[in-house]
Amino acid sequence: MTNPNEHYATGKRKEAVARVYLRPGTGKLTVNDRPLEEYFPTSTLRNVVRQPLVLTETADKFDARINVGGGGVSGQAGAARHGLARALLKWNPELRKGLRTAGFLTRDPRAKERKKYGQKGARKRFQFSKR
Repeated sequence: MTNPNEHYATGKRKEAVARVYLRPGTGKLTVNDRPLEEYFPTSTLRNVVRQPLVLTETADKFDARINVGGGGVSGQAGAARHGLARALLKWNPELRKGLRTAGFLTRDPRAKERKKYGQKGARKRFQFSKR
């Protein structure tokens, strides 16, 4: 049985999936059982993850346990942000307007374009020779 004070949500971006467990606390974020600072190497990625908490001014009110998998670090940070925003929404539905305006509730639809046959990649062609 889960804790009634704990709010769960899933976030996705590209191939990455984040499972977020949000509970009242002091603002400690753990990603895959490691501190946020240790898991995400750059401050930019750490800021991306924290954005929903900063926007709603709840950064020091919650502890979040985040499990991420798939994709790269940038996609994982985006997935964690998406999951955090959704978990905050379960905690307080009145935050929807601000989170929606900031774009945190929308799943980023961009994905890698597939390679096409007869070409080197999705867009790149083999070199053309006129003669």
